[in-house]
Amino acid sequence: MDVARREDAAIGRACGNGSRVYLTFDDGPDPEWTPRIVDVLDASGARATFFVIGRAAERSGPLLRRLHASGHEIGNHTYSHRHPWTMSTAHARREVRDGAESIAQALGQAPRWFRPPHGRLRQAMADEAQNGGQRVVLWTLSAVDWGPLGCAERIAARLDHVDGGDIVLMHDGRNRHNRPEESLRVLPAFLRGIRGRGLVPCLLA
Repeated sequence: MDVARREDAAIGRACGNGSRVYLTFDDGPDPEWTPRIVDVLDASGARATFFVIGRAAERSGPLLRRLHASGHEIGNHTYSHRHPWTMSTAHARREVRDGAESIAQALGQAPRWFRPPHGRLRQAMADEAQNGGQRVVLWTLSAVDWGPLGCAERIAARLDHVDGGDIVLMHDGRNRHNRPEESLRVLPAFLRGIRGRGLVPCLLA
């Protein structure tokens, strides 16, 4: 089973109001693409959760504070985005701790959410996140806005399948293979479309 669907291990689908969708962006903050994505979200009144990489957050404190001041949530995406399966247990725990600390240093408060890189959850990371007061969240629908399949037309087609309760994965950070410029191309129409269907982009709760 895809780890993104393992609701026994982490939040994969939000419960409650069926009109809510939960937009999430990974691998930022990116000095070029994150502000442009936030401009589109803010213009539509949409709120999103940004899962940031700690070492990028350390370089972008003002941008992180802008996201937070605009009403968006900042989540922990580890310190360096190393694949969870390539590290020792001690290092995996440290990635979670250091990522959270980078956010706390920038915002003056600890993150509430943790998402493992590549959606590959290790028990040690889940335990460390819980120790830090963070809940693990994955996703139910990915835009696949990376690699050769990450063109605007295909991203838009995938996002057409969003439904109430979905947690949607997109990327605002380039981080090698991501294509945030393609997501940005479809984001305004996507937000208009879900609003037209009575769906409301909300923060994770």
